[in-house]
Amino acid sequence: MFEMGWEAWLTVSMAFMLLLSLSLRIAATDLLAIASLGTLILAQNITGTDLLPSSRDAVIGFGNEGLITVAFLFAVVAGLELTGGTELATGWLLKRARTLPGAQLLLLTPVAILSGFLNNTPVVAAMLPVVNDLAKRVNTSPSQLLLPLSYAAILGGMCTLIGTSTNLLVQGMVVAEGAKPLGFFAPAYVGIPATIIGLSYIMLASRWLLPNRKPALSAKDDPRQYTVEMVVMAGGGLVGQTIEAAGLRHLPGLYLAEIQRDDYQITAVGPTERLLANDTLVLVGVLDSVVDLQKIRGLAPPDDQARKLDAPAWNRKLVEAVVSSRCSLLGKTIREGRFRTHYGAAVIAVGRGDKRLPGKLGDVRLEVGDVLLLEASPTFLEQRSQSHEFFLVSDVPGGSVRRPERAWLALAILVAMVSAATM
Repeated sequence: MFEMGWEAWLTVSMAFMLLLSLSLRIAATDLLAIASLGTLILAQNITGTDLLPSSRDAVIGFGNEGLITVAFLFAVVAGLELTGGTELATGWLLKRARTLPGAQLLLLTPVAILSGFLNNTPVVAAMLPVVNDLAKRVNTSPSQLLLPLSYAAILGGMCTLIGTSTNLLVQGMVVAEGAKPLGFFAPAYVGIPATIIGLSYIMLASRWLLPNRKPALSAKDDPRQYTVEMVVMAGGGLVGQTIEAAGLRHLPGLYLAEIQRDDYQITAVGPTERLLANDTLVLVGVLDSVVDLQKIRGLAPPDDQARKLDAPAWNRKLVEAVVSSRCSLLGKTIREGRFRTHYGAAVIAVGRGDKRLPGKLGDVRLEVGDVLLLEASPTFLEQRSQSHEFFLVSDVPGGSVRRPERAWLALAILVAMVSAATM
């Protein structure tokens, strides 16, 4: 009869304690994992046993090719997010999603298909930036999409020989036994029905089984309403599309107030109204939605004042500033005061309580308490945070400036990385 030594009991105990600690959320996941590993290493150093990991054994895993690939993939995914590459590849997904089941169907189906031919980890990592935007679009918590995303990748990976590493392991065992190698789609006879059943169950039961975690105070509860102008860029992809097709009809926390076209205004904008080049869209909404608006390809701020800033795009971010009673431009319009020249920042949107500001953004006269959404360099935040010109200056979470001209490059790097990871 097999008897477990003290090393085995210690390892099992540490594994159990780690799982218990993770479930109770005693501390951060990485801290708990390192503490458990450190305990085993300490026991090995004290006793000298060969049945527990040594310090050298513990760090060997950090040189694993798969781990390094995943680390690089997260860097590539960050590049996709900062360039808008993810939205370029999945824009159709965001525009068509209206409900949670619909969003899950549009998200999980392509993920399951891709996972049959690509490694699960890079597929999931590449889709992570989409989840938050998709959750906002259907007014739900990302928790309703994240776990289904993971399961869809696992289920899809069962459908082909290379979809998951366990299938390749079984293939190796089959060949080692001298049997006929499995075909590429051999697992599909079981995998495809299991995937269909699994995805159906996820979409039917997730609304009850998954927590709908939302903050106590949502961004949409913010009473401030920003007025922002965006211009339809010629050749930007939105020209000729209707408001509905362009995805501007159901923007969460944001509505299209009017379109300024040549010398006239369209105030009652219908879903079938077609966008023309150089149309100026006047939108009103909360901060989060205004930030998300900057991600839509084919739209740009009027006159693109931000491009005239000295700081390069990668070194700019979105900043909120509240106009004080000692602001030197008080009572002047943004254009008259030459705001960009004076402060080295471009005004993206203006908020004045829950009011919608009429006229063009450059013609807004600054008043005490106006909240300005600015595109500026980090030095603006450092210099103006203690300035008497503004009551408050703070950076906007997720307010990194996009570089859409690099989106195709980021996508190409992702494709190359995923291809390399699956070889």
